[in-house]
Amino acid sequence: MSKLPVSVYIICQNEAQHIRRVLESVKGLDEVIIVDSGSKDETLEIAKAYTDKIYHQEWLGFAGQKEYAKNLCSHEWVLNLDADEQLTPELKDEIEETMKENSVDGLDIRISSKYLGKFNHPLSKFNRRVRFFRKAKGRYPEKLVHESVVIDGKIKKAKGFIFDYGTLNLETHVRKINEYSSLRAEEKAQKGKKASALKLMSIFPLAFFKSYVIKRGFLNGLRGFIAAMNNAYYAFLKEAKLYEKKGKNRI
Repeated sequence: MSKLPVSVYIICQNEAQHIRRVLESVKGLDEVIIVDSGSKDETLEIAKAYTDKIYHQEWLGFAGQKEYAKNLCSHEWVLNLDADEQLTPELKDEIEETMKENSVDGLDIRISSKYLGKFNHPLSKFNRRVRFFRKAKGRYPEKLVHESVVIDGKIKKAKGFIFDYGTLNLETHVRKINEYSSLRAEEKAQKGKKASALKLMSIFPLAFFKSYVIKRGFLNGLRGFIAAMNNAYYAFLKEAKLYEKKGKNRI
């Protein structure tokens, strides 16, 4: 059986816990590109069983690292996955159909995260990202965190999912909240944005409402409440750290 002419690119560092899952899920796709930024665990040993296209690149930031990995791909169509994600069979079939129809330049795909032991309710509102696209049509603008590819072409919303296993417990979630909020605050500061007292005081309840009500987190029970609280805390920390930078600049 011939493989689908798609290049998959994955950036990673110390992902031995997850990387086998994602590599198993992309069997049947022709090319798998791994760009590692210095793993100390068994990540690369596991990856070598699935592909010989493994590269080392010192960390360039999320956007820079993915742009570097994308440019190593040889096929017209590329698929980006994180090392802690999984391509679902339904989405794989949809990718093949999209290539046959050849009428769009990318797929906007729902990301379903496993959180505190379960995936979210199917009627929840899921985050979406363009992850499958024509290589020549996509680029990553410079961004410190929450990078996303910009497509010069037509995008279609996919029906299938990518499963995300990157936040399996609260310890991991809180660590990411702290790390990513620092990066977002730095990014805002670089753009000349300043802390606002009104936003600092209002962002927590607004972000909670968005996560729990608008994005229907309440359908996930107590898990949804906990996730909404943490999402609100993340939004608050971004503003608080931006305010902190203002104080440091006075010293």
